[in-house]
Amino acid sequence: MLKTFKTAILAVAVLDALASCQNSSSDIRDAARQNIENGVQPANPNAAVDPTAQTPPATTPVPTGPTTVMEFEETTFDFGTVQDGEKVSHTYKFKNTGSEPLVLADAKGSCGCTVPKWPREPIAPGASSQITVEFDSKGKGGKRNQKVTITANTNPPQSFLYLTGEVAGGTAPASPQIQVNQ
Repeated sequence: MLKTFKTAILAVAVLDALASCQNSSSDIRDAARQNIENGVQPANPNAAVDPTAQTPPATTPVPTGPTTVMEFEETTFDFGTVQDGEKVSHTYKFKNTGSEPLVLADAKGSCGCTVPKWPREPIAPGASSQITVEFDSKGKGGKRNQKVTITANTNPPQSFLYLTGEVAGGTAPASPQIQVNQ
């Protein structure tokens, strides 16, 4: 129900922005995002709203303003096979190929075992930088596909980096066992 409500709010915000603005598409997107953040209600006053619905946890704000382009040399790194407890680190290089400064608002690993380190200062057009990701394999046996979500002033605002490989000697997730009684 909350997802439907959010979709309705987004639709109303986009339509409202389209009707009231004759600006560029980025201005429309910014206006729609602002309507959602400000809690603009659906235009239909008879629309069902659940007053007991809880507000979802805060998410990383998407940078507003002009967007740019971030190009990575690679987005997936296969670390091969490591032993349980080893730490794997890889540096992903990228370049701002757009015409506006690149601002990375956030970088989050798919779990606490995957930690990214990213530049906090804006990256000028044409400049390069890097994001270093460290994966702690302790207790993470089996095949791994660790994901890092990068939020920046790009379109779309999120990009993804992956560390893949296998952790040997650890505890892999248990497979269901079927017992046959004879």
